[in-house]
Amino acid sequence: MYVVCVTIHVKPEHVETFIPATLENARNTRNEPGNLRYDLLQAEDDPARFFLYEVYHSKEDFAAHQQTPHYLKWRDTVQDWMAQPRQGVRHHTLFFDDDAAL
Repeated sequence: MYVVCVTIHVKPEHVETFIPATLENARNTRNEPGNLRYDLLQAEDDPARFFLYEVYHSKEDFAAHQQTPHYLKWRDTVQDWMAQPRQGVRHHTLFFDDDAAL
């Protein structure tokens, strides 16, 4: 599996429009054959800070996601709503019962 975690700081005046735009992207992403999970989280102590947790079968599935019309629409829509550039960290999963993790 391939996991992408993205921290997003939204300008306070755009929080209420950022949420539905991101949920629309999440719903469409969940319909992609390569996506396993897509969570939108909002920080308890800072309602303008969000975290996206995205899980794909492979790195190639994530790359394909970044070319979909719904992702491109989301990216272009929310770009000016961000207080700072989003910070994405890409991960390879390790589990205690995987041979690769031994």
